[in-house]
Amino acid sequence: MRFKSSIDKPQPWINFLPASPFPDHQELTVATNLSYDPAALTSAATDFGHMLSNPPAAVLFPSSINDIACLIKLANSFPAPFSIAAKGCGHSVRGQAMAGNGVVVEMTSMNNNNNNNTRIAISGNPSTGYFANVGGEQLWIDVLNATLEHGLAPVSWTDYLYLTVGGTLSNAGISGQTFRYGPQISNVIELDIITGKGDFVNCSPQKNCELFHSVLGGLGQFGIIVRAWIPLFPARKRVKWVRILYSNFSEFTKDQERLISINGREQKGALDYLEGMLLMHDGPPNSWRSSFFPSSHHSKIVSLINQHSIIYCLEVAKYYDHPSPNTIDKELDDLFDGLNFLPGYKFEKDVSYVDFLNRVRNGELSLRSQGLWDVPHPWLNLFVPKSGIAEFNSGVFKDIILKQKVTTGPILVYPMNRSKWDDKMSAVIPDEDVFYVVSFLYSSGLDDWESMDEQNKEILRFCNSVDMKIKQYLPHYKTQEDWANHYGSKWKRIQEKKNEFDPKMILSPGQNIFNP
Repeated sequence: MRFKSSIDKPQPWINFLPASPFPDHQELTVATNLSYDPAALTSAATDFGHMLSNPPAAVLFPSSINDIACLIKLANSFPAPFSIAAKGCGHSVRGQAMAGNGVVVEMTSMNNNNNNNTRIAISGNPSTGYFANVGGEQLWIDVLNATLEHGLAPVSWTDYLYLTVGGTLSNAGISGQTFRYGPQISNVIELDIITGKGDFVNCSPQKNCELFHSVLGGLGQFGIIVRAWIPLFPARKRVKWVRILYSNFSEFTKDQERLISINGREQKGALDYLEGMLLMHDGPPNSWRSSFFPSSHHSKIVSLINQHSIIYCLEVAKYYDHPSPNTIDKELDDLFDGLNFLPGYKFEKDVSYVDFLNRVRNGELSLRSQGLWDVPHPWLNLFVPKSGIAEFNSGVFKDIILKQKVTTGPILVYPMNRSKWDDKMSAVIPDEDVFYVVSFLYSSGLDDWESMDEQNKEILRFCNSVDMKIKQYLPHYKTQEDWANHYGSKWKRIQEKKNEFDPKMILSPGQNIFNP
């Protein structure tokens, strides 16, 4: 079975249905919510990357999770199944949420048919703990706002909150909190999944655990996350937010590693957030992600960058409640004692908890107002083993990035603890106790993204040439051999679980793992 393209004016979806395989004629709802509208097809054919387009044959706007299960069962019923991709906010950059000539499921459509209160519910008590029961299509910003009404919040976030729960859990969900609290996939109690066979399955570490672990970080290959139970903890009110500058990369990484070694969930004095970034070239020290450095210091910082070519910025945050700012200052002073940052280059802010977590939003709105948000984003995200980070600095930051000067966007570099990850899950990380996130978050004009993409390829070639054993986060590969190398010892299990939960290879074709 192959769908007709939109230009061929396909028959109504109901005409493709076999003899009523679904209870209560659920296929009629699917037919009603399936769209061949050119605008819908165009929207589903693009993503945040804006570097490629792969139009589907149709787009499903589900009114319930039953519509999704029905669609997948329908796909399984045909001799030549059609592909299906669940799309949240389309924040992928290489077409991972696309389904060429298949069906894209616009997950956020369920927000139009359900009161958000029914898809974000807070439960629990002080003795057993609290959790949020959340639809996979819900945005993390909405989860934050709903949980704060109860004085609670999750502990693990992404830098950008306008992403869906199902989307980030299908990858890993990382940010500056990960060193202490683990990625978002390590902060899930239970899941409801629609598998690649169309089965509705409730799973947890104790129940249907193979599916649970496979789906978390599973890149959408085994099932669609339609509901997640996220543990909650008392939310703090304020954040002490600090940036300090380094000219020496070795001191920068040594101090980062020292700070993340204090990482117990209840450990007094531990930071709540830590990230690092590069300041380089002649651009302003602030970036679209956040406006932090006071304008009175801009010229001084730019002069420092020009003197050293690259300045390394360490960004940390600690949460607190009123009336304890003096206590927080003392705790931070104790943590900073012995750090080797540049004297006189310590900058502080005191902001609300919400403003800190949602800090990228203002930058997004500013870029949107200038027409600079919906542009190509040739991003590259890597996990670099601690043993290779010094060589990465010399071989990539200095010999490639600094010399070519084709970067437009933040470059992040910060460490994580392997102990905070669950190796039973599908996500892949380096085999060292500490590894670094290195993210090249480029934005380009409509016609010049290829030079940035070529630079990304040069970075990957360098890492391979010195056998650095990096792993891609939000990976993109073109051959199954590359995917096998990416998964390493997990590859056999990934294949087995794909055959178990999606034997007809229907889900998430845009990843190109089983549909190259």
